Amino acid sequence: MIRTHKAGELRKEHAGQQVTLAGWVARRRDHGGVVFIDLRDASGSSQVVFREEDDAHGLRSEYCVKVIGEVRVRPEGNANADLPTGEIEVVATKVEVLSEAAPLPFPIEGSTGVSEEARLRYRYLDIRRQQVAHAMRIRSKATYLANEVMNEHGFVYVETPTLTRSTPEGARDFLVPVRLQPGNWYALPQSPQLFKQLLQVGGLERYYQLAKCYRDEDLRADRQPEFTQIDVEMSFVDQEDVIGVGEALIGRIWKEILGYEIPTPLPRMTYADAMARYGSDKPDLRFGQELVDMTEYFANTTFRVFQAHYVGAVVMPGGASQTRKELDGWQEWAKSRGARGLAYVLVQEDGTLGGPVAKNLSPAEAAGLADKVGAEPGDAIFFAAGPRNSSRDLLGAARLEIGRRCGLIDESQWSFLWVIDAPMFEEDGEGGWTAVHHPFTGPKPEWADTFQDHPGEALAYAYDMVCNGMEIGGGSIRIHRAEMQQRVFDVLGISKEEAESKFGFLLEAFKYGPPPHGGIAYGWDRICMLLAGGESIRDVIAFPKTASGFDPLTAAPTPITPEQRKEAGVDAKPKDDA
Repeated sequence: MIRTHKAGELRKEHAGQQVTLAGWVARRRDHGGVVFIDLRDASGSSQVVFREEDDAHGLRSEYCVKVIGEVRVRPEGNANADLPTGEIEVVATKVEVLSEAAPLPFPIEGSTGVSEEARLRYRYLDIRRQQVAHAMRIRSKATYLANEVMNEHGFVYVETPTLTRSTPEGARDFLVPVRLQPGNWYALPQSPQLFKQLLQVGGLERYYQLAKCYRDEDLRADRQPEFTQIDVEMSFVDQEDVIGVGEALIGRIWKEILGYEIPTPLPRMTYADAMARYGSDKPDLRFGQELVDMTEYFANTTFRVFQAHYVGAVVMPGGASQTRKELDGWQEWAKSRGARGLAYVLVQEDGTLGGPVAKNLSPAEAAGLADKVGAEPGDAIFFAAGPRNSSRDLLGAARLEIGRRCGLIDESQWSFLWVIDAPMFEEDGEGGWTAVHHPFTGPKPEWADTFQDHPGEALAYAYDMVCNGMEIGGGSIRIHRAEMQQRVFDVLGISKEEAESKFGFLLEAFKYGPPPHGGIAYGWDRICMLLAGGESIRDVIAFPKTASGFDPLTAAPTPITPEQRKEAGVDAKPKDDA
């Protein structure tokens, strides 16, 4: 072994021992003939003292070194209570430079203010930073725990293909040309959905996998073109069985890593209730400010803006004190979300109403408005009017923005819940219907026979787990009867020929006694981000891409040469019998 001890493990009881450490020079301090360095390895760091300055003369930041010396208790008054090793130091007798480091593109220690582009370009240096390495270790521990829980519940780990055929799952596929069959393409899976259902037909009954998934979609802070999910599928189960396993998995992870006992069973909220009260199917319950339906209140209004299918409101505490510039900023914020604006009324300290909307209200409407929405003097009331879904979506976003701007969100709190009973279908904007989840999601039992007659009202046998306003898992009880599956395809306008072309291998398997089954998939990157206290899933992915899908480290994606293009058959036309 190159070293006898790890730097972060040394304590007072090691005093007097001769040790050999190896790691990186994290900091260097020169104090009049005495040189101090902090030697860092994966376990932490220890202070090393060089009595002869010549011994440490060539040491620079991030040099990889080997140090031999004796552990001693630090002199009186020199202990550092902020470090686990703060009571000791190593008096060096010999140092060996294992490898030198070039001038750094950014400081490893305290590298706040460094651009994300630079951090990802030199990700191997970024990982040396304590917070990044800590996030990687949290992800590792959570992965071990997940495997333990699933094994305890009798699940079988199965790896499904990452080269498959293109199937419609809500986003664009990443495509891979096939050299041996020019003109034909594999698709990288958006999820293992069809394969995990086939495993249920195969009789494994309980499957799980940490699965890599790929979606070619516009990126946000919580999205990457490639991501990981824990994929779970079970036979002979109903919603309660899947929810029970999900709570056991997440509960164990939060308890072991954060010491937080999730109160189970988790509360449940219907999709309709979530949208009506919070304007979101993933409500953040760490603060109030629920939406108020004002449609009936303004049923007879003469104000044309409020003569709408839906009128809703949300209160901003203390919002009446905002400047005109700040209030105009809300309009720009709303327009950036595709809305025409955000109407508002200001409740003055004397209880009178101000703002451009107030003068359009009747005396009766104005008199009862504050009480109706629960506003106090000094508050602002924001309104949205128009189609129900888009108006609630705008108010839900405004609620979250109010929570952030007013400091209403308790960041120390964990809020978990299940959102259930989502719609099976939603209008596609072209006179037809599309599946809210996917076309293999079953209807709730009470809708099993009639969903095709009332597609806009039918509810799905589906469930999403929400944590702090973020969906971390979602699943459903699947369709396993061919007759029901065809009725869903009929609602979606998918012909038998099209269904056979897109899902033929699954439909063929369903001819051979498929069991009732259901499952759930958890966004593993999102879960690890929450556990690590990160702001983006990029914080817990070893080598992530930027929001544009670019990898600064490897400069991917890159063009291919004409020779590669020809060899891969990118431009070839498939043979008819391929």
